[in-house]
Amino acid sequence: MILSISWRNVWRSKTRSAVILFAIALGIFTGVFNYAFYNGMAIQRINSAISTEASHIQLHQKGYLEEPDEKKYIENATTLAVDIAAEDSVQATCSRFIVQGMIQSPTTSSGIKIMGINPEIESTVTNLHTKIKDGAYFEGIKRNPVVIGQKLADKLKLKIRSKVVITFADKEGYISGASFRVAGIYQTANNMYDQTNIFVRAEDLTSLYGVDASAGHEIAVLLNHSENVPAVLANLESKYSKYDVKEWRQIMPEVSMLESSLDISMYIFMIIILLALVFGIINTMLMAVLERTKELGMLMSIGMNKSRVFKMIMIETVFLSLIGGVVGIIMGAVVTIATANSGIDISMVSEGFGAMGYDSIVYPVLKIKNVIDVVIMVFITGMLAAIYPALKALKLKPAEAIRIDM
Repeated sequence: MILSISWRNVWRSKTRSAVILFAIALGIFTGVFNYAFYNGMAIQRINSAISTEASHIQLHQKGYLEEPDEKKYIENATTLAVDIAAEDSVQATCSRFIVQGMIQSPTTSSGIKIMGINPEIESTVTNLHTKIKDGAYFEGIKRNPVVIGQKLADKLKLKIRSKVVITFADKEGYISGASFRVAGIYQTANNMYDQTNIFVRAEDLTSLYGVDASAGHEIAVLLNHSENVPAVLANLESKYSKYDVKEWRQIMPEVSMLESSLDISMYIFMIIILLALVFGIINTMLMAVLERTKELGMLMSIGMNKSRVFKMIMIETVFLSLIGGVVGIIMGAVVTIATANSGIDISMVSEGFGAMGYDSIVYPVLKIKNVIDVVIMVFITGMLAAIYPALKALKLKPAEAIRIDM
């Protein structure tokens, strides 16, 4: 009986109930869609970090990541990469020879990281070859081809077939280098990566550095599924204990932080929204209690005890919160589904996001866990918002309440 009475009371003032329901639905919609939007951004950034930059797992000489010294290279890196490729759950591997150096064009110069790769093998591990915006992936230039990022090309005023001079310290510490020609210009979502990383053939770089072509500073390992990372990591750590074996979360901690910080930041965002809604709900229910002072007094005078009155007000508030919450969740889900395939263009602010590695088009992703979290938070909000109006109703004295003229 209490449930049916509470339900009828919610709709006694349709306009007032509609206003608070709209406010709750709009607030919850904002929270749910923000969940989906930032989920999409985080997933895209993580996928980009794995598929374009770091892969799932990497092997280096001990201490190389902490202090990238070119002399800390793996002598038989190409052979080691082939051996690792035979491991279970490993899709592909590649070795890279990496040195820090300078690139100079006719107009200016810039500090860069020079990545010596085998183009064909690299394309099985990363998707760099799909990011070529102009020119070709190591094609069209016979001698010393180089692939550079769009940001670096703009900075140095380079185009396809432009000549550049790349210099660095060789194995003995002497300045070494050669002239290269731009074969391709790539563009990823990470502007900083594009501006600081260039790619040359490993055989060209190792010969200039003065080591065998099989040497490498880094072995990148791509797995069949991200879920296999812990198991494969443990296996490689035990099998190749003389090397540093790290997963992408350890190599790129700033990207890994997205996973742990996203939920926390979204919880804070939702709490702020729900705190604002709490005051609106309390105000609405207080008005409802004051308008029904005489009615509540009559109910208590004919035998309805205070616990039932308290329960009735609580249920009315929870009804309002849940209805508004469900509508808001549905609105958020609908908008998420509508934009999941086409994406949301944030190119107006892509320069800032690009500096952090985010794409200019975001594809929202709504997880079931997020919806459950929102439902729980809305229910708790409704319960908390109902306490004060319900306590206010309990303070009514039946004899005085009946005599009040409304």
